[in-house]
Amino acid sequence: MTENQTWVPEFILQGFALSPRMQMLLCGLFSLFFMFTLVGNGIILGLIWLDSRLHTPMYFFLSHLAIVDISYASNNVPKMLANLLDKKKTISFVPCIMQTFLYMAFAHTECLILVMMSYDRYVAICHPLQYSVIMGWKVCTLMAVVSWACGSLLALVHVILILRLPFCGPNEINHFFCEILSVLKLACADTTLNQIVIFAASVFILVGPLCLVLVSYTRILVAILRIQSGEGRRKAFSTCSSHLCVVGLFFGSAIVMYMAPKSQHPETQQKILSLFYSLFNPMLNPLIYSLRNAEVKGAVKRVLWKQTSR
Repeated sequence: MTENQTWVPEFILQGFALSPRMQMLLCGLFSLFFMFTLVGNGIILGLIWLDSRLHTPMYFFLSHLAIVDISYASNNVPKMLANLLDKKKTISFVPCIMQTFLYMAFAHTECLILVMMSYDRYVAICHPLQYSVIMGWKVCTLMAVVSWACGSLLALVHVILILRLPFCGPNEINHFFCEILSVLKLACADTTLNQIVIFAASVFILVGPLCLVLVSYTRILVAILRIQSGEGRRKAFSTCSSHLCVVGLFFGSAIVMYMAPKSQHPETQQKILSLFYSLFNPMLNPLIYSLRNAEVKGAVKRVLWKQTSR
């Protein structure tokens, strides 16, 4: 920084440009969605913990997805709800950067967890006799650790590149949380390197994994069509369709946000997509897995039966 520049001690999150009455309404609605997110993912975690039939690699990865969704929503939504009620809407520099780091870390980790889940389904359907050998618990644990570690390291790279930039004003972030693209717009220096790294990371963490998922499910589809039993084919489609719904929602909105050409109103587009990421996607994931998965519905019945029979 040059001598006439000063470090910005805090940022103002502009959030949603709505009337106070509308912001109160949104606060109540989003609070309800946030509660559903915590309860829904908490139920998924509880079922996997309590029901021994769900102690399989597929649900091991699903439990990690639920943890990511709870963490992701808890990182962004509480501050957004507070700002809907608070006129100041400020956030200090360090919490803002920490919010950016956690946001990127959880998003990257979720991408990789979804890839691991698709690989698990590929092995289960295309190599059922070797499934227990290929997807041993040591392998599953290693895959989960790698997902979390890579997600955190990539987020750390983004944060380090942000910290090298001077922020000398203005200090108004046109977003409801410290989203990385919105933060970069306030830097008083060239952000070309940051933009290049974001695009490269998007290719690595979005396009690459999405291609792996599509390849896995292409081979899965071929294998399912070869199944002679109608019941076996239906069960295979049921378990895979849930995962495909989640993959489509997550990767689709991420690619539009970070790789597609910007719309005429990029700030509005970013807010809507970020809201989908932070609130709607984590809330929908447990609904998708519970409503479309016979094993999860069976686990609910077994757990409720145990509780009522005591």
